[in-house]
Amino acid sequence: MKKIDQLVLRNFVGPFLLTFLITLFIFVMQFLWMYIDDLVGKGLEWHIVLELISLASASFVPLALPLAVLLSSIMTYGNLGEHYELVAMKAAGMSLYRFLLPLIIVAILISGTAFYFANNILPIANLKFGTLLSTVRNQKPALNIKEGIFYTDIEGFSIRVSDKEEDNRTIHDVLIYDHTDGNNDNVLSAKTGEMFTQSNNRYLVLRLYDGHRYSEGKPGIGGKQLYEHYSTHFNVFEKWFDLSDLEFQKQDESSWSNHYRMLNMAQLQAAIDTLEFSKNKRLGEYQNNVSQFLKVRDPYLDTIKTVVVDTCLKYDWNQQLVAFDDKDRELRAYEKALQEARNVKSFSGVATRDLEYRLKNIRKHKVEWHRKIALSFACLVMFMIGAPLGAIIRKGGLGLPLLLSITLFVVFHVTSMTGEKMAEKGVLEPLVGIWLPNFVLLPLGIFLLIKARDDSPLFTMDWYFGIIRKIKELNTNHAKPSA
Repeated sequence: MKKIDQLVLRNFVGPFLLTFLITLFIFVMQFLWMYIDDLVGKGLEWHIVLELISLASASFVPLALPLAVLLSSIMTYGNLGEHYELVAMKAAGMSLYRFLLPLIIVAILISGTAFYFANNILPIANLKFGTLLSTVRNQKPALNIKEGIFYTDIEGFSIRVSDKEEDNRTIHDVLIYDHTDGNNDNVLSAKTGEMFTQSNNRYLVLRLYDGHRYSEGKPGIGGKQLYEHYSTHFNVFEKWFDLSDLEFQKQDESSWSNHYRMLNMAQLQAAIDTLEFSKNKRLGEYQNNVSQFLKVRDPYLDTIKTVVVDTCLKYDWNQQLVAFDDKDRELRAYEKALQEARNVKSFSGVATRDLEYRLKNIRKHKVEWHRKIALSFACLVMFMIGAPLGAIIRKGGLGLPLLLSITLFVVFHVTSMTGEKMAEKGVLEPLVGIWLPNFVLLPLGIFLLIKARDDSPLFTMDWYFGIIRKIKELNTNHAKPSA
């Protein structure tokens, strides 16, 4: 490897790793902001939260890589241009594409790595993330009995403690409603008590002192609405509660394994073929069923006379109605026809909704299939924009390069989200919708490569003032009268 290649690579690696980690951190913070309500107050152990964040960060890698490539390539060639190293290379007879070559190879390797990650690693990470997030969402809040508030997360019981001492064990004025039988007819009350757990937090124990237990019996025999009432005083009473429902129990991953985000490209293609076959089969069944409805019938004849759908428009309806001997029979025929039309409308509505759901599911699978390639190719597109842009502006650091990178990435992200939504709704084909940001930004990359090759002063004010002067001169020459 030549020294020039080593110089370019050393300038690229540092900014790339830094921007990639910062971008990934921003996406993870966005994830925490969205799901903070599902995590707080459930007593999750630190390793579960860390595992959830790690799995979530895997899904942001394909988004973070294009931005990291864009910003680091602008910074790399901007720094080289700012220190006149690009000028020295060009003075030595090197072309633009020669000192772009080492990072072109790196960008291709990054794109290949991104594709491998999206196709082989990301589906597994998404499967584990979806399972773990669903488990966390369904997890009941941790045991947290607050003063003066009824705690109802232990099934069948409502517990109220008026006051807790600083040791978080001694409690005062305790009231417990037992409604495991569907009624609130069993009540425990005590002036003081102790609250602690046993068997590795499997059971909550309330040891109550100086209290009463109230309960009501069933109605008396003979239909009389009389109830027996029991009241018992105790000095010490222990009540044990099973906390197994509050334990963290991870769900089975098999329920998520067929989701389109959990599949690689081969599995997605197989799923698309299966869904297409199922949709076409269902469509044929609907067409056959509808054709049974769309027939003209006279239910009052001994032998049912039918007119098939293709000849309905040519059928002489007035002649058929004249054949009826009375108005009452004609009215019944109208009502029968109206009922048939309503049946067809109802059946068609159900069939339409079912087919729309199937088509939407197919489009989602196709969108995911194209996304794995499109986001990987986006790394190359971002390099094609960032490298010549840095060579043109000749500014390093995090000032102008960061501003330009954020602007271009916003354009990329907005077109990506817009294209994806339009593809899922069927407005655009999945191929067009997912590749839309690449289609939009690729011409810009080619344009910047040409301008950087020609040393165009694209980002200098004199260049724009020169264009304005030429336009003014052109207008002045056109305004002069011909001799």
